[in-house]
Amino acid sequence: MYLMMRRCFRYGNQLAGAELLHPNDHVNMSQSSNDTFPTALHLSAVLAVRERLFPALERLTACLQRLEEENRDAVKTGRTHLQDAVPITFAQEISGWRSMVEHSRAFLEASLDGLYELALGGTAVGTGLNAPAGFAEKAAEKAAELTGCPFRTAPNKFHALTAKDALVFSHGALKALAGNLMKIANDVRWLASGPRCGLGEIFIPENEPGSSIMPGKVNPTQCEALTMVTVQVMGNDAAVGIAASQGNFELNVYMPLLAYNYLQSVQLLADGVDSFTRRCLEGLSANREKMAENLHRSLMTVTALTPIVGYENGAKIAKLAHKEGISLKDAAVALGLFTPEDFDTAFHPEAMV
Repeated sequence: MYLMMRRCFRYGNQLAGAELLHPNDHVNMSQSSNDTFPTALHLSAVLAVRERLFPALERLTACLQRLEEENRDAVKTGRTHLQDAVPITFAQEISGWRSMVEHSRAFLEASLDGLYELALGGTAVGTGLNAPAGFAEKAAEKAAELTGCPFRTAPNKFHALTAKDALVFSHGALKALAGNLMKIANDVRWLASGPRCGLGEIFIPENEPGSSIMPGKVNPTQCEALTMVTVQVMGNDAAVGIAASQGNFELNVYMPLLAYNYLQSVQLLADGVDSFTRRCLEGLSANREKMAENLHRSLMTVTALTPIVGYENGAKIAKLAHKEGISLKDAAVALGLFTPEDFDTAFHPEAMV
């Protein structure tokens, strides 16, 4: 790139018949690749997050808010340890997903603060040699003006040139987002599993045939795509952390790798989130009949009875119902703990949310 720039200037100067521009004395005046590269790294990272990833997260959040409103009255069984638990509304479950996205966005926003510090003005080793007084501050001010982001000059240029901790910290927020997206995508594909031999509590869009051998099979491909994105981001995070540890004396020479991995993570997350939102969540709907069926078959709704008969008797009801394959009501009556009428008065799973 440097050689190309020199050739362009030489040719332009020849045409003009005078030396008007020099790549070092004019264009690169008061700068070194050692301070321009980390500056470009911070600028590109911030702009990628703010202009690509944040809008994708906002669209995802809006979609989840709509689904939350639509499912406030859909009561389903909760699950912990992949086992039946006490009831929850589908809206409450979705609100957890929404909050995960909102928290991840807030963490990422906070992580940008370190990236707003620019190394420009440190020149070769952080001393600012050959840069005029005020150059660093003016350059950061101009960057802020052009981008609309609160960029500022790094107070310690020795740190700015050699340390890449701000990028590690920010990529950690990307990894946290990836972890949350992995959880959401897995929840969706578990809830959509079936359609007859799985949970089957939600319907997701049938975007394409899922099997070349099993007719009618439809797979949760958008969930699978997003989980692969998150795995790649987690792998990138390991590379970013290792590369950032390799600063020697006044420079870290692993910045190309850092830039590649950070920007790839942002691009993958933004594209993955947008695809998952448009091709999966926007067409997601609750299978209310299946939710109600699972809710009333769940043994853990016995928890509603423990304030009346106590934990030990509640456990007896659940174990008998499971052993004999009968309802909680039949088990409670068989144990002499309730009359049928008293059970109906006390047992309302929908009210447990």
